[in-house]
Amino acid sequence: MIVQSAPEGETSGKRFVMKLAEHLELVGQFAENYGNDKFAEPEPREEFMYVCRWHDKGWQDLDDNPPLSADTGLPHNLVETPLPIILLTSARSPEHNEAHHPYCGLIDSMHIWGLYNGRYGLSDKKLINMIPDEHRLLADNMLNNEFQRQARLKAELGADAKTADWVKDGPLFTNYKILQFFDTLALYFNCNHAGARGESVFENVPLDQETDATITVRPVGDYSYSLDPYPFRKSGMAISYAGRYLTPMDASAEPDMAAVMRDTLIERQSATLVAA
Repeated sequence: MIVQSAPEGETSGKRFVMKLAEHLELVGQFAENYGNDKFAEPEPREEFMYVCRWHDKGWQDLDDNPPLSADTGLPHNLVETPLPIILLTSARSPEHNEAHHPYCGLIDSMHIWGLYNGRYGLSDKKLINMIPDEHRLLADNMLNNEFQRQARLKAELGADAKTADWVKDGPLFTNYKILQFFDTLALYFNCNHAGARGESVFENVPLDQETDATITVRPVGDYSYSLDPYPFRKSGMAISYAGRYLTPMDASAEPDMAAVMRDTLIERQSATLVAA
């Protein structure tokens, strides 16, 4: 789950809570509209679109019936989910994507492995170094399995003339970096209520296979945000994503969270993206 920050002055504890599927819906909107005369569109389009839309598919069962945090009375926020559960969902997402197409499984496996390993050198934040000793073996095994998955899928795709060019370093890492941009831009909106969204910088966004750009996002009023440079087809792009407002519950009472998630009114937040 993603638990959005609380607006200033909110005293009830109520928070806007999103499933990972709802986060993925926003990522899919970015993917559908990405590309213009400056930013090259990703290829292969169909397979890349699929993995953008479903790269966190492994969270589905957990999101439909989430455990509550004893500290907040709300579902665990994304990075606060108990680590053994996170590691399990990490493996399930590439499995789902590989079942659709080997390329989808490869990109998603790179996404998962990169989260723990500084995004292949693009970030200095390495989650693997923050894993407690009691969970380190489980984490290392998961990541080793993903590394082996990548080697296997690269070999399979590279042996087919139709897909061999897809796994060359240039095109492969270009698409990987584009997915990271979509994911982190979606989290900018999902994790922060509107009043908490300030200027944010997104590095390593490919213009093409040789050149990257740094995109600066700024709030410009009326739930509008400028992007400089602008990577989508048309300025004035409307985006939205679903969630539900939850009030803290008594975790010790073991409420039926499947029913809560099923029966709570679904609402939407929206924004408009414009060229700077």
